[in-house]
This record gives sequence, C-alpha cells and structure tokens, in this order.
Amino acid sequence: MSRLLFLGVVIAIVYWLLKSYRKQLPKEDTVSRQAEDIVPCVHCGVHLPKHESIQVDGKFYCSEAHRRIHAEKSE
Repeated sequence: MSRLLFLGVVIAIVYWLLKSYRKQLPKEDTVSRQAEDIVPCVHCGVHLPKHESIQVDGKFYCSEAHRRIHAEKSE
C-alpha cells in the first residue's frame, strides 16, 4: 500500500513539474495568427487566403493560368 501511495506522489510531482514548465514556455505569436480574408477563385471557385491570390480588376484567381483562361473567355 505504501508503494502505491509513493507512486501516486511521484506521478503528482512529475505532473506539477511539467505543468509549471509549460507555463514558462513562450506563447505562440498571436499577432501572426490573426484571421485573414479568404477569397474564391473566379475561375474554379477554390477558396484561398487573399495574400496568396492573384488580384486583377477586383477579381481573385488561384493561379496565373486561371487568370489567363478567364481573361481569354472574357474577350
């Protein structure tokens, strides 16, 4: 019975040490994880972050190829 109690105390100490260690770690940069606008590609409808899209005349494209294809259809 005393071994079981000793094991329980050791586990509690290890848990407490790990918990206090995690509190000391630097937090993730929340500024870089801000919500970003998601836009659909005019040609295929795939949604992607605004900064990764190609914007021409207020329309968003997922790739240069889709921009060209859509431009050719419009003409």
